[in-house]
Amino acid sequence: MGTIIVLGIILLIALIVILASIKVVNTGYLYVVERFGQFHKVLEPGLHFTLPFVDFVRRRISTKQQIIDVEPQSVITKDNVKILVDNVIFYKVINARDAVYNIESFQSGIIYSATTNMRNILGNMSLDEILSGRDSINQDLLSIIDEVTDAYGIKILSVEIKNIVPPAEIQQAMEKQMKAERDKRAMILQAEGLRQSQIEKAEGEKQAKILSAEAEKQANIRRAEGLKESQLLEAEGKAKAIEEIATAEAEAIRKVNQAIIDSGTNEVVIALKQVEALKEMANNPANKLILPNETLSSLGSIAAIGELLKGSRE
Repeated sequence: MGTIIVLGIILLIALIVILASIKVVNTGYLYVVERFGQFHKVLEPGLHFTLPFVDFVRRRISTKQQIIDVEPQSVITKDNVKILVDNVIFYKVINARDAVYNIESFQSGIIYSATTNMRNILGNMSLDEILSGRDSINQDLLSIIDEVTDAYGIKILSVEIKNIVPPAEIQQAMEKQMKAERDKRAMILQAEGLRQSQIEKAEGEKQAKILSAEAEKQANIRRAEGLKESQLLEAEGKAKAIEEIATAEAEAIRKVNQAIIDSGTNEVVIALKQVEALKEMANNPANKLILPNETLSSLGSIAAIGELLKGSRE
């Protein structure tokens, strides 16, 4: 009976030892293991066996990205303005051994490094430079803090200034300045709109005058063309009338001559008929007669013959 009890105790102790030797590391974590008080190794995620009562897990380290929200810090700027600044730091443990053995608390080290360097950087800047240069401040803090924390296995991923709080009187002055700037921009936009409206109105009036002048020009051209066409038609009508009168008179003379020829009238009668025809043509204001000298001498002779005939008849 005693033997069974002893075996049971031995089995129970063996089971406890086996269970104590098993270490399961979850994903996203590392175990720093010491043996006899000295660093032994870092356990990766998974199942591991250690020596009970010999190996001791010194610290459980998270390898996930972590955030530190730094409390607001009082900073005096270059132009002697006291402001409150708080920021957020994103970091990740790269070397678990250095994070455990090179510093007592790496989170405290990150915070102190951030606050100290932030005061140094912002103390050399004016308030306006701080308010307008957040990105450059973040980059400067990131490079400085990352260099410091590299000694204890920490990688600084990002440093972001969360808030900058100036004194109440500065805030009121800034609000007044912002309001003045908004009013100024509104007045500039209103003046620009009025100027653009006047320009467009003047441009419209200019276009209207140009179109009116163009229309008047086209109307004058059409009136001139109509008058020219009317004068041409009138001249053509007069020329046509003169031509028809001349044709009719020529036809009349031809018929008289033909009648004389057909009736056998002598040359004196023919001459008299010609003189009468020429006289009739000369009396018409639309006719112009151009006669050579020979014709005029012939007409003189014919006229003399006519006078003699008249005398003989009397």
